[in-house]
Amino acid sequence: LTISSGGKTFSTTGWKIGWICGPQPLVRAAMKAKQFLTYVNGAPFQPAIAVGLRLGDDYFAGLAERLQNARDALALGLGEAGFTVYPSEATYFTTVDITPVRPDGDGMALCEQLPHLIGVVAVPNQVFYVDPARGRNLVRFACCKRPEVIDEAVERLGRLKEVLA
Repeated sequence: LTISSGGKTFSTTGWKIGWICGPQPLVRAAMKAKQFLTYVNGAPFQPAIAVGLRLGDDYFAGLAERLQNARDALALGLGEAGFTVYPSEATYFTTVDITPVRPDGDGMALCEQLPHLIGVVAVPNQVFYVDPARGRNLVRFACCKRPEVIDEAVERLGRLKEVLA
C-alpha cells in the first residue's frame, strides 16, 4: 500500500485529505478501518487536492529533489553539531540521538531549551511512545523547510555545544 496526504505533498497541513493506493483487497480493508477513525473530513478541499494530483511528473520529481536536498543538508549539519543521526528515507523528519550533545539524554528538556538558546525548534520523540522512557534521548527535526531556513538552523545548531557548555 502507498499512503499519502495532501498536507505533505501540497503543503496543505490541516486539510487532512489523504489517499491509499494498492491492491483492491488491501485498499478495501483500509477503508473499512478508516470509517471508524474519523467522523467528518475536509470534503470541500478534495477538489483542490485532485487538481494537485494531476500535476505533471516534473512537479513531483522537483518536490522529491527539494525534500531530499533539505534532508541531506539537515542530517549533515546535525551530525556536524555532534548528534547521532538516524538516516531517514520517507519522512519529513530527521531523528537524532541527543546523548552526545546532552549526556543526560533528556530530549524533552532540550526541546524546551532550543528555541530560547539558539532559535531552533525540535520535537521530543518520547511523546509518540507508549513508554516515553524508550524515546527519551531521541529528538526529531523537520526537514520540510526552505533551503535558507535549513542552512540557518544548521549554522545555529553548530553553536549548540558551546551554548550548552
